Amino acid sequence: MNSGTRIITVANQKGGVGKTTTAINLATALAAIGENVLVVDLDPQGNASTGLGIDRQKRLVSSYDVLTGGAGIMEAAMETAVPGLSIVASTLDLLGIEMEISSAPDRVLKLRNALNQDGIPYSYVLVDCPPSLNLLTLNAMAAADSILVPLQCEFFALEGLSQLLETVEQVRASINPHLGIQGIVLTMFDQRNNLANQVVADVRAHMGETVYDTVIPRNVRVSEAPSYGKPALLYDLKCSGSQAYLQLASEVIRRERRLQAA
Repeated sequence: MNSGTRIITVANQKGGVGKTTTAINLATALAAIGENVLVVDLDPQGNASTGLGIDRQKRLVSSYDVLTGGAGIMEAAMETAVPGLSIVASTLDLLGIEMEISSAPDRVLKLRNALNQDGIPYSYVLVDCPPSLNLLTLNAMAAADSILVPLQCEFFALEGLSQLLETVEQVRASINPHLGIQGIVLTMFDQRNNLANQVVADVRAHMGETVYDTVIPRNVRVSEAPSYGKPALLYDLKCSGSQAYLQLASEVIRRERRLQAA
């Protein structure tokens, strides 16, 4: 693998927090500012693949094949409509992956080993996880340099976050000592909602600088985009959600540069 490649896993065990939306739009924003980006879809639902316009019939080589050793990353990577952005698509085959690889001694290192091949030409790899802390998510954490956590602006946000951070600590202690938190991004924010404002204040008070400055607003155009097989930035670049993801991409890159300089 190119030593300059940064692997960021987008994870939250709660569903409906904007995880896949964040993965595909952040990837698109990074590609738009000149980075060469790969999304690895590890969610059996395959929403990231659908959201980037990959028909199910065209997913002939998938993340399932990568994890079972049937294909390398570059065999599975497909170009998307976004210049500079490719994806390793997901299929429903992933539903059975735990049974297939659970007895293998390297069961949590399948993705890391695949990404460690020489000649992978991406500056960023973003891994979209399923909404659970299972073997797929552990593979994503074992392979990652850092984790990006989307957090919905709702009442139980901090409760779920503490469970995820405990898992990160366990992975750091047992599998991947270099795993860091790239940041926490607050999603689905509605400034008219007093509770949402309180959640933002609480999360910033508890997590400090780990929380990105950028907050992703609740936005109809961002919600509509996947049904057209497009990331929001292609569907409507000027909408508030797209602009927020461009800002987030800038923040991610600034943090990465600080990490590399440290």
